[in-house]
Amino acid sequence: MNGVSLRANETLEATLDQYGDMILRLAFSCLKSREDAEDILQDVMMKLIEKSPQFESAEHEKAWLIRVTINICRNRLRSPWRRHRELDETVSDTAFSQQWDASFGEESDVMTAVMKLPEKYQEVVHLFYYEDYSIAQIASLLRKKESTVRSLLHRARAMLKDSLKEGWNIE
Repeated sequence: MNGVSLRANETLEATLDQYGDMILRLAFSCLKSREDAEDILQDVMMKLIEKSPQFESAEHEKAWLIRVTINICRNRLRSPWRRHRELDETVSDTAFSQQWDASFGEESDVMTAVMKLPEKYQEVVHLFYYEDYSIAQIASLLRKKESTVRSLLHRARAMLKDSLKEGWNIE
């Protein structure tokens, strides 16, 4: 099976079943494109095959997958090809909202607001609210101080509050 044993293939499928949606959501929140998120999912699975890490627990495996996903997304965002693409070649805001609704459900207003945050805020919001990680766990995953993560969350919440308030024209 192209260098992957039947046992390894079953393990890979189980990992994909258990964590595939999480990886897709995280990659989608970073890259704002379903196609790019699917590419990232494939890249993460390839890293898993290449490295064949031994995990101490399911939580360790999940943390490793999140860390690898974030790293691959950051590398993709830094690539010269991506930096030189024009915004209108990517997904427009309207198409993006429709794509999010079709992909991940009706959380569109909040999720669209989250997706408009700068990357450093998106990561902490996603990990805290969507993956249920504690501030200490997020700090470890992102290799930041806990106080930094708390500050990022506080600022992200303030930005989201302002953004969502504008949508409702509340003063």
